[in-house]
Amino acid sequence: MAKKRRPQPTAKVKADADVPVVGAREPCPCGSGRRYKACHGRAAAQAATELVQRPFEGIPGEADWVALRELVPAGSAELKLKDGLPEGVPAVTLATVLPTAWPALRRDNGEVMIGLQNDTATGDISRDLADVLKRALEAEPGSPVEAAQRTTNDGPRLQDLLDPDTPLAPTVHDGFEFWLDDAEAATAEVNASLERANEAVLPTARLTGVEAAYWCETPEKNHLRWVMTHPEEQLLDALARLHAAGDSSLGEGTRLVGSFRAHGLTVPVWDLPSAMSADDCEKPAAEFAERLATALAVKEPLTADERRARGGLTNRQITLS
Repeated sequence: MAKKRRPQPTAKVKADADVPVVGAREPCPCGSGRRYKACHGRAAAQAATELVQRPFEGIPGEADWVALRELVPAGSAELKLKDGLPEGVPAVTLATVLPTAWPALRRDNGEVMIGLQNDTATGDISRDLADVLKRALEAEPGSPVEAAQRTTNDGPRLQDLLDPDTPLAPTVHDGFEFWLDDAEAATAEVNASLERANEAVLPTARLTGVEAAYWCETPEKNHLRWVMTHPEEQLLDALARLHAAGDSSLGEGTRLVGSFRAHGLTVPVWDLPSAMSADDCEKPAAEFAERLATALAVKEPLTADERRARGGLTNRQITLS
């Protein structure tokens, strides 16, 4: 039987670092003879879609970033850039959502606003938002910024652009009137978007005595959703210890019902009576924070009752992202 000939490359194969990005159906510049999407483009596509578990890690106020992304209907926060604001940009504002779900916009006065709750092109929300922010800073005043279809996972992240020494100070709004200022005349499209968005807003408030805890009102009952940065396994152990001891509630008629997992952080959730306001939550939340700190410091293995409590909490955990 004749020996099969090995295919010969048409050119010398380049090192990975020297291969530029080309169209998916074009020959790969490395010289392998294959199309880019079946060669070096495969690794680029995989890198672009690989999920970053904690996209906001390292940014001041990581827990509030997660809350604004997943929990808060109408919210905003001023952002400070590491290198200062460019000429003609008086401010940069983070918003939960923007009119007609724009990723970002440059207002008539030059201010930049970026939307946090939009779908993103890759698995790294931080890098996608940084791309939107950079394009918004260069946009013409009075224009929105369109979504980008990024296919590579390169470029700066929010951690590279934002001032690491400026804490995030979220403001929770009753509606989306903050989209406009007195000098701007809204288009019919923006007014329609504003009306639809306001109709969907649930009353929400951020507690002032603890970090990243958000009260919300629903027709059936109220809730407290508290984004925490403690390592998940350690936090679940501590919650289980408190739950087994009957110390996991926030007072009469309240109940720890489970938790969300969002962007690498754990978000315990309490059901509250309909009459319990955000102000009513302040003192019990502060007291719970003290009990939680004590439970987090315990190093002994869980007891049988605590293991059962932990199993119940884990079974009621939902992953949002």
